[in-house]
Amino acid sequence: MNIKFTKSTMLVALLGLSSQLFAQDTPTTSGRFGKQSLRTWSVGAQGGIFSQNTFLGGQSLRAREFKSIGYGAFIKKQILPALGLQADFLRGEIKTANYAGQTTLATGLEQKNSINYAGSLTAVLNIANFSLNTENAVLIPYIKAGAGYMSSDSQVGNTEVFNEREGWYIPTGVGFKFGVSKGINIDLGYDINFIKSSPTVRNAYNGNRYSYSHVGLEFALGNNENSQLQNYSAVADLRKQSAEESAELRRSLSTAEQNAQRDRAQYAKDLGDDDTDGVANKFDKCPGTPSGTVVDGSGCPLAAPKTQVIKETTVITEADRKVVRDAISNLEFDLGKSTIRSKSNATLNRVAALLMEKNFSLKLAGHTDNTGGRELNLRLSKERAEAVKAYLVAQGANASRVEAVGYGPDQPISTNKTAAGRQENRRVEFTLY
Repeated sequence: MNIKFTKSTMLVALLGLSSQLFAQDTPTTSGRFGKQSLRTWSVGAQGGIFSQNTFLGGQSLRAREFKSIGYGAFIKKQILPALGLQADFLRGEIKTANYAGQTTLATGLEQKNSINYAGSLTAVLNIANFSLNTENAVLIPYIKAGAGYMSSDSQVGNTEVFNEREGWYIPTGVGFKFGVSKGINIDLGYDINFIKSSPTVRNAYNGNRYSYSHVGLEFALGNNENSQLQNYSAVADLRKQSAEESAELRRSLSTAEQNAQRDRAQYAKDLGDDDTDGVANKFDKCPGTPSGTVVDGSGCPLAAPKTQVIKETTVITEADRKVVRDAISNLEFDLGKSTIRSKSNATLNRVAALLMEKNFSLKLAGHTDNTGGRELNLRLSKERAEAVKAYLVAQGANASRVEAVGYGPDQPISTNKTAAGRQENRRVEFTLY
């Protein structure tokens, strides 16, 4: 008996040690729709009833079977969602009594087969995974088969038939697992073990097979937040993550629309002229000036307005047009802004002088290419035209005779498919009249 206990203890210890060494989650990458972190190792314990009867046939009608208790433990590695390898350890007794007296057994004598230990390695195939719209399955039917090695004793009455006979057996079985949480399953199973040992051992088991009906608990090893690979339903999890992605996109679209509305309102406010002094609010450093006040390019009243000599003329000469062409060709802004670069000042000064000298009116039309959003381009073209107007007014031009408009990308003069064409489309047009 000491030898039996030692073998059993060693086997359980080895199973426990292997679970500590290898019980880890599958490596993963994070992020939505990425690889999932799933637990692949589990351990469990079970108890049930051994029987000489199986659905394939069983003991003779001359025998009566007693309740025969068995128990065991296992460790399992899940390789695929539908396939796992399971190492089992079993102990127990199978008791029967013969009452016909027509065999070598005496009438009424009890026969007891003791399974000192039975260790096996089986492949467990999950037939289906019923998830009920959750990522953790609640019902998993399975089948299994493999190979094992066992040691047993047999005794009839007080007579020992054999002692510690060892040999191979083939374990097969079917069952159901019920997932009660992410890490715990209830296991209901029915096994038939086919003995492949000596004839003496096979005869003692009355048809060289016995069954084991059992119930047990299985515990997954690893991070409690992760699902088990065998219970995991990828379809249910994908539906859950898709719903989260859809909700996030709706929130993002709602935020973007709110921002766009705010930007449109700010744009209208910036380019309005609340005090009607001819300078847009964005460039007006002195808002609220009284109507009719002469202001400079920043919208502030002029302490001593310059006397403008106005000459009546309707003739625009080639020299006048050259002044405008020079200003257009030398006009440059900071990238993506409405700030005029200093190299443009000299030619703009000549345009301001022309406006004062000949009482011309001037229309400034800002244009962009189609790069970027249309609203942004409209705003930038308008701001650049307003910046030129503000500069000319600051040099003495009459603000009421200078009109600034922005057309954005709507009036290209060249193709937007090339860099050269886009450069031509980014312009401010000066029209004298």
